[in-house]
Amino acid sequence: MKTFPENFLWGSATASYQVEGGIENNDWAQAARDGKVPLCGKACDHYAQYETDFDIVQKLGHNTHKISLEWSRIEPNEGEFDEKEIDHYKRVIDALHRRNIKPIVNLWHFTIPQWFSKKGGFENKDAAIFFTRYTTYVIERLGEKANTWITINEPIVFSSNGYHRGNWPPFKKNIFTFFKVVSNLVDSHNSAYAAMKKIHPTLTIGIAKNNIYFHANKNPINIALALFCNWFWNRRFLNGIQAHQDFIGLNYYFHKKFGDKGTYEKTDMGWDICADGLYHLLIELRRYNKPIIIVENGIADAEDSKRKAFIKNHIQAVHRAIQQGIDARGYLYWSLLDNYEWASGFEKRFGLVEVNYNTLKRTIRPSALEYKKICDQNSL
Repeated sequence: MKTFPENFLWGSATASYQVEGGIENNDWAQAARDGKVPLCGKACDHYAQYETDFDIVQKLGHNTHKISLEWSRIEPNEGEFDEKEIDHYKRVIDALHRRNIKPIVNLWHFTIPQWFSKKGGFENKDAAIFFTRYTTYVIERLGEKANTWITINEPIVFSSNGYHRGNWPPFKKNIFTFFKVVSNLVDSHNSAYAAMKKIHPTLTIGIAKNNIYFHANKNPINIALALFCNWFWNRRFLNGIQAHQDFIGLNYYFHKKFGDKGTYEKTDMGWDICADGLYHLLIELRRYNKPIIIVENGIADAEDSKRKAFIKNHIQAVHRAIQQGIDARGYLYWSLLDNYEWASGFEKRFGLVEVNYNTLKRTIRPSALEYKKICDQNSL
């Protein structure tokens, strides 16, 4: 039996736009109206049904859950904040506490208010000022409700898809703009971190960083490519915020082996399954000497035929890293619910819980019950 440290965090995650429904004043909602991405609409109606969903979280034996706050709800117009939405998120966080579930709160998960989008979003030279104003407002009102906070979700994924590949809002393909946005995101995090600490010095603050396991065959050129990509994608942003993070939130979905002719089992997204990559990424993060929480790791698997093994194999990789001295403190599966998977719409099914989008009925998948056994026993 592979036992995990005492107080290890076991849980799942959601993100506001992907599950809440009824959000029409951000850049993704506008892109949907323009026909550039699928409509989100009511989504899972989590905004109204969070109590029911957190009952499921409790039933599944999770002791932590990651949510995100919707910036466009809280600051619908520039400099104008909606206290009703703050009160809503207070109730959401309190609902987790009542069930003895530790909240991890993400301040920003991809979507930006339309007013900010019209100003250029994170291209704007004053982006850090706008972002810090928002985070300051939230922490002044919610900072005592949760100890663990994430400022930014997957900054390189956001920048790459929006400003380099051009398949997410604002649909640009300009490498110079990409670099500008990444730089502004570093500044935004560092500025927000300082402001948050000034208000509540004891908060634990980090980001959620999607790292890719880059590896190679024995070809020296391929080895050099893997090393460069590891620095460029994985380390460059973390290096920029090194003095402004209390923990590292790791999201893991992808690997890339240069010179590889092997075949891998695939998810419904067509992504390779490579559980070993999670171990290697955790070992790589040792250089930062920070606690690590895996805040996202999951699989699109509508048939629920691969999820059980996927979860077990990735958790085994986490245990292996802990045995090597890595300070990993939690594992959160993505996602609690089937949800809006961005440009893929509602087709892909990541949830521990199946959602019928016509009736909004929730059905716990068998793999979720297998994961519950691990959570309950704190061991594999």
